[in-house]
Amino acid sequence: MEYIIYCDESVSDGNYYTDFFGGVLVLNSDYDKIRDELNAKKQELNLNGEIKWIKVTENYLDKYIMMMNLFFAFIKENRLKVRIMFRETSQTPSNLSPEKVHNRYSLLYYQFVKNAFGLIYHDGPKNEPVYLRLYFDEIPYPLDQRDAFKAHIYSLQRNSRFRKARLKIRMDDVVEINSSKHSIQQCMDIVLGSVSFMLNRKNVAIPNGATERGHRTIAKEKLFQHILKLILDSDGVEFFDISKTTPIVVPKDFWAMPYRHWKFTTPEFRKT
Repeated sequence: MEYIIYCDESVSDGNYYTDFFGGVLVLNSDYDKIRDELNAKKQELNLNGEIKWIKVTENYLDKYIMMMNLFFAFIKENRLKVRIMFRETSQTPSNLSPEKVHNRYSLLYYQFVKNAFGLIYHDGPKNEPVYLRLYFDEIPYPLDQRDAFKAHIYSLQRNSRFRKARLKIRMDDVVEINSSKHSIQQCMDIVLGSVSFMLNRKNVAIPNGATERGHRTIAKEKLFQHILKLILDSDGVEFFDISKTTPIVVPKDFWAMPYRHWKFTTPEFRKT
């Protein structure tokens, strides 16, 4: 058995929330069908280029809504799992060495992959290895640091809980991708961007010299509101607080829930 996890990051300097990381997990046997259906929908809607949150406009709003409807249909069926991680900007860890600050991207990504999906609770075969293929969008490091980052992620398989859960990672399966060729990644980028947009209150921004919000801002807020309805429907809940860690009932929920948020905090932080 094999799972593919697409990973991306966004906004490392938000005024209210920062260090956004997103991921979408798909079973290898479901991958081709989901990819093909998303690509077909893009073609049907004449979305010929890469779809991204930054491209959302009033003219394209309806098309992006239809793409999200299809994407979340797979999430509701639990054929895709989406996880979003972020931290509150005011909670700055007080015990980070200069080296850890420099390697923040790598350290946070390690925590995201290790914990966000609840991989140790997976429902794969009990006596067989379960392989993870990890796709990252443009690791922002020089070549030597990218290799070190990949080795750091690869080392997850040596974690005792990963070993117990029979989770395996092959070095060749920790790779960088061109997101323009991966529709699943593109859809996740839209969800990640919408959450960052709202948590950082960009929906109320008024351009300099203007007296009211721009059309693009209004369109993005409308798209987020639609995405929020899809989140509620996929998780089967009446309320979802995007600024909090999604509550669970039992540990298995870390894995079982189709969609979750994780507000990352450290044991020590200082308010700034």
